Amino acid sequence: MTKPTHTTTFVAMAILFNVCLIASNLFAVKLFCLFGKFTLSGAVIIFPISYIINDCLSEVYGYQKAQLVIWSGFVMNFFFVLVAQLVILLPGAPFWEGGEAFKYVFGAAPRATLASLLAFVAGSSTNAFVMSKMKVASDGKRFGLRAILSSLAGESIDSLIFVPIVFWNLGTKVILVTMACQIVAKVCYEIIVLPLTARVVKMIKSHEGIDIYDRNISYNPFKLKD
Repeated sequence: MTKPTHTTTFVAMAILFNVCLIASNLFAVKLFCLFGKFTLSGAVIIFPISYIINDCLSEVYGYQKAQLVIWSGFVMNFFFVLVAQLVILLPGAPFWEGGEAFKYVFGAAPRATLASLLAFVAGSSTNAFVMSKMKVASDGKRFGLRAILSSLAGESIDSLIFVPIVFWNLGTKVILVTMACQIVAKVCYEIIVLPLTARVVKMIKSHEGIDIYDRNISYNPFKLKD
């Protein structure tokens, strides 16, 4: 019998990654104030989890496996957005009064959708790349520092792409403040759960019996296997 290419644990993490990504796009329509001063979207509650999973995947399975999951997230999110647009176009029942609310939640503007997809791929790929490179350079040590720095790099790229595209008409000051708030909030989220992340990584390595070091591999994000 041929040995499975992907383990149950890997598949479960990939599924959770995709769920977090799609859910974050839905939660993004909810805005709330942190400490009564900083405005954030509801996505900040769950989107950082995708970066935590990304760290785990890169640390345990290597860059190319992580990149495979990232592209699967892109495809699944694109599919979800496409189907949502088709459902919006369906004529509503005469007695149904939720049409506008449904469209508001699921009918993201094309610019926002494009920005979200581009920012996700660029940010997540950067996160995986930095994590992989730092693991080899540090010989697998200082996971906590690597996780924080890789997430900082990824979240920064994500915000640099997403915020200016979506909020281009709000002025430079608003854009910069929004970017800073998003980056700080997400990285702080990762720092808070870092002990749990490190423990999960250790458990997965022990369970899977694997700990990949990305030496002499291609970092082409479109190349998913050697």
